[in-house]
Amino acid sequence: MGVSGVGKTTVGKVLAEKTKWPFLDGDDFHPPANIEKMKKGKALTDVDRMPWLQALNAKAKEERDQPVIIACSALKKKYRTVLADGLKNDVLFCWLHGDATTIRTRMQQRSHFMPVALLDSQFNSLERPENALELDIKKSPLQLVNTIINHMNQPEFGIAGMGVMGRSIARNFAGKGYKLALYNRHVKKLEEKVAQKTIAQYEELASCEGYDDVGKFVRSLKRPRKLLIMVEAGKAVDEMITALLPHLQKGDVIIDGGNSYYKDTERRITLCSKKGVHLLGCGISGGEKGARLGPAIMPGGAADAYELVRPYLESVAAKNHEGQPCCAYISTGGSGHYVKMIHNGIEYAEMQLIAEVYGILRHALDYKPDEIAAIFSKWNKKKNNSYLLEISSRILGTKIEGTWIIDKIHDSAGNKGTGGWTALDSIERGHAFSTSVAALFTRFLSADWKWRKTFSEQIKKKRIRKAHLDINELQDALYLSRLVNHHLGFELIHKTAIEMGWDINLSQLATIWTNGCIIRSGMMIRLMDALKRSPLVLFDSQLTAKISKQKKALVATVHAGMLAGVDVSVLSAAANYLNAVATYPGTTALIQAQRDFFGAHTFKWIDQPEGKSVHFSWEED
Repeated sequence: MGVSGVGKTTVGKVLAEKTKWPFLDGDDFHPPANIEKMKKGKALTDVDRMPWLQALNAKAKEERDQPVIIACSALKKKYRTVLADGLKNDVLFCWLHGDATTIRTRMQQRSHFMPVALLDSQFNSLERPENALELDIKKSPLQLVNTIINHMNQPEFGIAGMGVMGRSIARNFAGKGYKLALYNRHVKKLEEKVAQKTIAQYEELASCEGYDDVGKFVRSLKRPRKLLIMVEAGKAVDEMITALLPHLQKGDVIIDGGNSYYKDTERRITLCSKKGVHLLGCGISGGEKGARLGPAIMPGGAADAYELVRPYLESVAAKNHEGQPCCAYISTGGSGHYVKMIHNGIEYAEMQLIAEVYGILRHALDYKPDEIAAIFSKWNKKKNNSYLLEISSRILGTKIEGTWIIDKIHDSAGNKGTGGWTALDSIERGHAFSTSVAALFTRFLSADWKWRKTFSEQIKKKRIRKAHLDINELQDALYLSRLVNHHLGFELIHKTAIEMGWDINLSQLATIWTNGCIIRSGMMIRLMDALKRSPLVLFDSQLTAKISKQKKALVATVHAGMLAGVDVSVLSAAANYLNAVATYPGTTALIQAQRDFFGAHTFKWIDQPEGKSVHFSWEED
C-alpha cells in the first residue's frame, strides 16, 4: 500500500516471485470510469473507490486456501477495513513510503494513467496506518521483499509466563496454527530455560520460539506486538509489565490474562498508555483444562486494542451451544477483570451450595457417597445440570485403596482472593451479595480446622433427628438457591456498570459463560434470553414461575440441614434473601428507629419514603 508511484506493483511482483503466491494489481480492478476520471486529472472520491475496494476484497476471499499479494493504495483506514473484511487474521499491510520529490520523479519516468498532478491529492488523503509494516522506498525492491518475508516468519503472538495456565493456553494457540514466542523469567538455579523446556515437552509447540531474555522475546514478535501475560495476580503482573515496557512501542498490546483486581488493571492501563501501549484486562475462566481446550474469555479495555487481538482470542475460546466463541468485548477500563471477579463470586456460592446439599444427603438422609454421586448424575441431566455438579458426581463416585476419596481429603477449603474482592466490592457498593459472602466466610471458618475439631469433640454433636425430606424438594431447593445466586451476581454487575460508565451487555456476558468457564450450566443458557428482557434475573416470570413451590422446598431443606447439624450457610442466605425482598414492610423499620433513638440518625415516614428525613424525640429531656 501507499500513494501512487512508490513501487507497489514492482515490490508485489518480486514478492510473488519469491513466495510463489498469486499477485493482484489493484490497478487492474478499477472500473473504466475510474481510470478515465484519473486520466483527466480528477481525484477519485470515496464513492468511486468503494466498488473497487470491494472487488479486491472479494477476489482475495477466492484465494482462501493460500496467501495472496495485493497492490492497492489503501490510503484511508476505512479503505483498509473494507479490504480486510472477512479475511483471516493474518492480513498484513506493508506501507511503502518516501519523500514526495522522489516519488514525483518516479512517476514522471513511467507510463501510467495516474498523472503526477494527482500525487498531492494522494498525500492529502493518506492516513498513516497504525499497524502496518513500514518500508522505506530508498531501499531496493529485493531488500524490501526480504524485510517482508522476515517479518512474516516472525512469531505473531507472545505468551509470557509458563506456569500451568500459561503453557496450557500456549498449547491451545499453537494447536490453532499460530506461531508463538514463549517467555519465562530467568531465575538462576530455580527457573532456567523454562520456555525452551516447555517447547521440548509438547509436540504442538515445536514451531514456537522460547526465550528467557525479555528483550529478545519482545523483539522476536511481529508488530504491532501482541503479548499475553499469564502470571499470578498482584506483584508478579507489575514486575512483568515493568520488564516489558522498555522494549515495547506505540500500538503494541499487552493482555493480562490472570485474575487481576480490576482497580489494579485500570492503574496499569494508565501506566501503559503513557507510552502508547495498550493494556487489556482479560478474565479467563476454565482452569487448566479450559485453557488447553477452550476457556471463556472476558476482555476489557480499549475497543480498538481488542480488535487487534480479537481473532486470536476468539479462535482459542470455547464454543457455545450455537457454535459461537465464548469470547466478546466487555467494555472499557477494568471491566473484563471485574466481570471475572464476579464470576468467581458466583462460583464460590455454587460450590458451597453443592457441598451443603451433599452434607444434607449424607448426614441428614444417610446416603453413601456413591449413592449421592448417582443422584447428582441424574440431576445433571435436568434443570440443575452444570459443570460443577458433574465434577462433584465424579468426585463422590471415586475410591482410592477401597475408601471413598472424599473421606480422605482434609476438611479445609482454600481461596485465592477473588472471593474476598467480590465481598469487599459488594460491601463498598452497598449490594447484598449474601450468597457469595456466606460461601466465603464458610471457607474462612473451614480453615480454622483445629478449633473446629476440638470443639466438635467437646460438644459431641449429635443429629437432632432424621430429616424427612423428599429428594425432589432438595433438587428444587438447589435450583432456587442457584437462581438467587445468579440474580445477585448479575445485579451487582449491572449496578457497577452504571456507576463506572461501562456498557456491559449482560445477555452477551451470560453467553460467554455458557461454556469453557467453571460456572457453565443449563441455567446460564436460560439466562441468556432472560437477561435480554431484564437485568434482574428474578424479574423474569419464565424463570420464577414455580418460585412459591421451590421456596417451600428451600425452607424445608434448610430446616433438614439445621436438624442434622449440617452447615447450610448459603442455602439459608438464599432463603433469607427471598424472605427479605418478598416482605414489605419488614423488620428494618425497628433498626432505623433504634439508630434514631441512640444516635439521632433520623428516619422517613412509611407514607413518605422519598420525603424529608425526621428525628423523633424518644425521651424527654
